[in-house]
Amino acid sequence: MTFSKTTLALAIACTLCGTAHQAVAADPAKPFTVLTGAWSNRALDPDQRSALLLAQMTQDEKLKLVISHFGSDFEPKGTKKHPKALPHSAAYVEGVPRLGIPDLFETDAGIGVATQGSGKAAPRERTALPSGLGTAATWNRELALQGGAMIGAEARASGFNVMLAGGVNLQREPRNGRNFEYAGEDPLLAGTMVGLQIKGIQSNHIVSTLKHFAVNSQETGRFVLDARLDDAGARMSDLLALQFAMEVGDPGSVMCAYNRVNGVYACESNYLLKEVLKQDWGFKGYVMSDWGAVHSTVAAANSGLDQQSGWEFDASQYFGGALREAVENGAVAQSRLDDMVKRILRALYATGVMDHPVAEGGAIDYAAHALVSRSDAEEAMVLLKNSKKLLPLNANVRKIVVIGAHADVGVLSGGGSSQVYPVGGMAVQGLEPSSWPGPVVYFPSSPLAHIRAQAPKADVTFHDGRDAKAAARLAAGADVVLVFADQWIGEANDARSLSLPNNQDALIAAVAGANPNTAVVLLTGGPVTMPWLDQVGAVLAAWYPGSSGGEAIARVLFGVVNPSGRLPATFPAAESQLPRPLLDGDRENEHKRFSVNYFEGASVGYKWFDAKGLTPLFPFGYGLSYTSFGYSDLKSEVKGGNLHVSFKVSNKGSVAGKEVAQIYVAPVKGGWEAPKRLGGWDKVDLAPGQTKQLSLVVDPRLLAMFDSKSKRWRVAAGQYEVMLAQHAGDTQASRVTVSLPKRTLDARGKDVK
Repeated sequence: MTFSKTTLALAIACTLCGTAHQAVAADPAKPFTVLTGAWSNRALDPDQRSALLLAQMTQDEKLKLVISHFGSDFEPKGTKKHPKALPHSAAYVEGVPRLGIPDLFETDAGIGVATQGSGKAAPRERTALPSGLGTAATWNRELALQGGAMIGAEARASGFNVMLAGGVNLQREPRNGRNFEYAGEDPLLAGTMVGLQIKGIQSNHIVSTLKHFAVNSQETGRFVLDARLDDAGARMSDLLALQFAMEVGDPGSVMCAYNRVNGVYACESNYLLKEVLKQDWGFKGYVMSDWGAVHSTVAAANSGLDQQSGWEFDASQYFGGALREAVENGAVAQSRLDDMVKRILRALYATGVMDHPVAEGGAIDYAAHALVSRSDAEEAMVLLKNSKKLLPLNANVRKIVVIGAHADVGVLSGGGSSQVYPVGGMAVQGLEPSSWPGPVVYFPSSPLAHIRAQAPKADVTFHDGRDAKAAARLAAGADVVLVFADQWIGEANDARSLSLPNNQDALIAAVAGANPNTAVVLLTGGPVTMPWLDQVGAVLAAWYPGSSGGEAIARVLFGVVNPSGRLPATFPAAESQLPRPLLDGDRENEHKRFSVNYFEGASVGYKWFDAKGLTPLFPFGYGLSYTSFGYSDLKSEVKGGNLHVSFKVSNKGSVAGKEVAQIYVAPVKGGWEAPKRLGGWDKVDLAPGQTKQLSLVVDPRLLAMFDSKSKRWRVAAGQYEVMLAQHAGDTQASRVTVSLPKRTLDARGKDVK
């Protein structure tokens, strides 16, 4: 940062005459002095303030900020939890009290304030959003922002000022155990929704991360696998999703991943951290490692890693004494250490952490937050099938049988570090695994209880589904049967296959054979196959629906809420349709190194299916409603160099509903990685008979190919097709063509003259 002579003179004068005042330390009997100076002036920007503060720091103080300590009772190699770390937390970073630099208290993750599964202290009961994939399925920007603001508020009230949210790894592998934390397969949808969540979190004056950087597409072998992907393919897929999220959310930190990328560990990849993130994209925050993702001192520091996280998971304190020695002997420049620290300080200023200290014990309005989670869950649900209008259910229905998935007491959540401990405690006890990546947690929001509340005159019976024949006999006499099916996945736990586990496919087939008025409610972490699809009357994908999931499911089933979710990821008809029909790696030997060749490049999800002419079970963007919609008056034109699209959406049915109108774009002559790309969308709420005019602008990068040699996005001159569709497989899509001029953009999407 370059300062004017006047600004610099004022800063030096203010620093030299800096006013000192007494503040109370953690121990009131031991006050410390906080030195204030020009860096405390909020009129200065974060770059200026962080530079001024950095100049006051000693080497010891700088080194404190570049390493964090795990916050739970995890004590390998004789290490001990830092005494100031909050119980069950992700990490603690020691601040600099004399300069007013606060301690950093870090929590997982993007679903809510998580409780790590160790330690003797009582777990924190907090509100959980639906899975990240569920939030993406809403296609509702405002809900993503509100949900982020809600969990960020709970993090702040819990004493945390860093939240490890912001997962936006594209769904290249539908069996990935962490897909439920992420936002699907399309760069624009995933990046936008996660970016808005980050923005909401940081509105609470705390830091949110963006993760996992990059190409972290499966859990099997995650510490050792080498993700092979060419630069152009990455820039137009995984990296583009992360770039969109960075631009929308402006995260304070980016978390580098466990895996290697093209032979180099992500946390010591000069290509990822310096070339792409900091140089090409201009990221000004700091890069923290994932826990256990650091393998060196010199290579990691010189390649752009700014902070070693939860060092107890690594083989050594790479950014402790080893970093000090590396700086002293010149292997790591002093300027690199200063840059590491300045980036951390800048993030604390930019997000408001420095000016708005956190304190544990803040008030949480759990009732209000439960409604935020419920609204998200309701719009996340995707109605996949509804033969003969089986749904919505009539409140006067006489006999309902509810089967399976512990639906009598709660709803499932995903496992791993993002696990939120539910308000009200665990609905189901004693499930395995009870330890990492468990415990398996059901939130105490009973679908059965809320179904009974919606149909107070009905005879509503529950069966656990363990005996398929007994369940079928019970179902035979019902007016309607609701089979709940679930699939538990989590961090370090990829799905074995896309089939429902524990013989649930056979259960559904048996019940549907006994009663065709069977609706299936799926509580899953991602796509599953459905060999019984033709036998059932309705299918509702509810994902992991969060703290208020049982209530949200009942409200959708009975039509209190019209389902408006759309798939954020393709549901394959079979694993043979995938680029890799078999999951790479050896689940029984996680230390055996291997490579995953992402030869499909940017052809992820629906683009792969389009390019190969494959018909999925359900396409990206798909979802039904209790009403019907119509489109008209599609127009496109180039204004100010950008592609503008306008159209009308009408509610043709008799009930209110929300439609997700999707715009896809493609060059008439082809030449892309796939026949089309999502160019934009809007979600609109319409009363019966109502019509609204909508318009949007297509980001020019979605009309371009990335040229790795020049690091430029290039839009080829020519005719382009604009499609207004209800989903990626919509054969009835409205289409217009538009002529686009040649256009060149830099790596940040800005015009190059």
